[in-house]
Amino acid sequence: MAEVPGPLGVGIGWREEIDLSIARLPGVDWVEVVAENLHTEHLPETLLALAERGIPVLPHGVSLSLGSAEPVDTRRVEHLAEVTGALGAPMASDHVCFVRAGGLDSGHLLPLPRTREALDVLVDNVKLTQSIVGVPFALENIAALLEWPDAELTEAQFLRELTERTGCLLIVDVANLYANARNLGVDPAAFLDEIPLERLAYVHVAGGIERDGLYHDTHAHPVLPEVLELLGELRSRVDPPGVLLERDDDYPTDTELAGELAAIRAVVTR
Repeated sequence: MAEVPGPLGVGIGWREEIDLSIARLPGVDWVEVVAENLHTEHLPETLLALAERGIPVLPHGVSLSLGSAEPVDTRRVEHLAEVTGALGAPMASDHVCFVRAGGLDSGHLLPLPRTREALDVLVDNVKLTQSIVGVPFALENIAALLEWPDAELTEAQFLRELTERTGCLLIVDVANLYANARNLGVDPAAFLDEIPLERLAYVHVAGGIERDGLYHDTHAHPVLPEVLELLGELRSRVDPPGVLLERDDDYPTDTELAGELAAIRAVVTR
């Protein structure tokens, strides 16, 4: 069973559009980078400079599609392993989802049917991925706009069995949890009570917006107070090893980014 990593602190998702901002922002203890955006032969100099300063750089996959019933694309896993090694990262991650099916790529993180058959498939694929990546591996809960019918497990039960059977770690995205509460009626407190927080690797925080009656986890808007409240709910149960701010579009000023990081740190340290 993979060991939970040591304290990471407060971090931000590294994006090329804000690489210079990240380098000068106060209070950035670590960064996470989308593995598919990197090529090990030509790693960005600004990212390497952070690593040279002793700032942990953790790769985060978005395309492994580990919940798919189709065979794992081991080339994608090998790429994640190569990026992990090149960065000297202590762990790697992806999502509890599927991306591809029937020869089609959705371009989105899609929710899994919470059945025991789907869990068996995910467990096998995670074990294969762990054998290739070679470092502790974490999986993140996603935001969903639908749930498959005939669920045999709650999401929390699904995640608990996943960790028990694979030894993997969890990334809890409180922004995704907020989105699922708004769109699907998920009880966030019950979710946090039931998931195995002892397997927590770190936490994601991000902003979103409501459109046409649905809440969208855009990563392009300020973090809502309600999402910070959920972070506080999690903090009341466990001291998270790390918390990361995600921003993927419509990037704000350095001052605004620093303010969001400070607000996250205030919740975590209070």
